[in-house]
Amino acid sequence: MASPSRRLQTKPVITCFKSVLLIFTFIFWITGVILLAIGLWGKVSLENYFSLLNEKATNVPFVLIGTGTVIILLGTFGCFATCRASAWMLKLYAMFLTLIFLVELVAAIVGFVFRHEIKNSFKNNYEETIKQYNSTGDYRSDAVDKIQNTLHCCGVTDYRDWKDTNYYLEKGFPKSCCKLENCSPQRDADKVNNEGCFIKVMTIIESEMGVVAGISFGVACFQLIGIFLAYCLSRAITNNQYEIV
Repeated sequence: MASPSRRLQTKPVITCFKSVLLIFTFIFWITGVILLAIGLWGKVSLENYFSLLNEKATNVPFVLIGTGTVIILLGTFGCFATCRASAWMLKLYAMFLTLIFLVELVAAIVGFVFRHEIKNSFKNNYEETIKQYNSTGDYRSDAVDKIQNTLHCCGVTDYRDWKDTNYYLEKGFPKSCCKLENCSPQRDADKVNNEGCFIKVMTIIESEMGVVAGISFGVACFQLIGIFLAYCLSRAITNNQYEIV
């Protein structure tokens, strides 16, 4: 058993560990709230765009919502464990942080390996949606219109992709292809955007991948700090039989 003098000397160290771990846990909890908010926003605003990637991609907002909720609950548990200075709870907290870190690592590797399949899936689904385009409210057709309006593009590779569609043969180019707002449907290529949407969408995605990768790497490293702090505090409490009075 540790002597009273040893425990007295160790107490400031443990208090310091607790303070830093509480700060980490609070920031970790905030990231969970942010993920939850992004998931809810994606579910409301971006579901149509996810549908152009893959049918399963519509589950992405639910994954973010679920991940955010788990982080919020885990952060709350970590705060409670730190305040209680419970060695076994801190070890459990470190174990959960390690598990989340490994899941994020696997997800990053899978996303990197299958990045080309994501591109091909988007292109194929975009082409199929154009062929079946319906201006009366189909959710995929609505996604195409939003992309073409936002990026000022028309078709997959260029505007000529529309010329093989039934919609073009009946009504001409959709309004979302027009260079000017509220133009009437017509077949004059001079009045529509010539550039295709696929390259523009992929350019935006690839330009943001570096930012996303950097943030993901930072979050992963941040979790390693939390794992280290929780383990060290747990070990210090166990070795010195520290008790909260």
